[in-house]
Amino acid sequence: MKELQPVNQNVLLDITEDKTEQKTASGIIIPDSAKERNKFAKVIAISKIENMEISVGDNVLYKEFSGSEIKFEDKEYLLIPYDGILAKVVETDSI
Repeated sequence: MKELQPVNQNVLLDITEDKTEQKTASGIIIPDSAKERNKFAKVIAISKIENMEISVGDNVLYKEFSGSEIKFEDKEYLLIPYDGILAKVVETDSI
């Protein structure tokens, strides 16, 4: 089995999209080229970084147009510098 392991303070994000057909309320099919890419992704692997604020399995918000998209074993990934991570999605209790 092969796996991607980021180096040089990079983070590997899973950006594999749902391939189901999307339609508007009126039934018009939205082509892949017109879909807006989600800026949230799940952290798959992290290189050795001191004082990390994220961990594997976290969902994060990342900078648009940052990193390199990679297709590896039928999945799509984004290899992004650690400083390209903008925020971590955390669960909070409602008031």
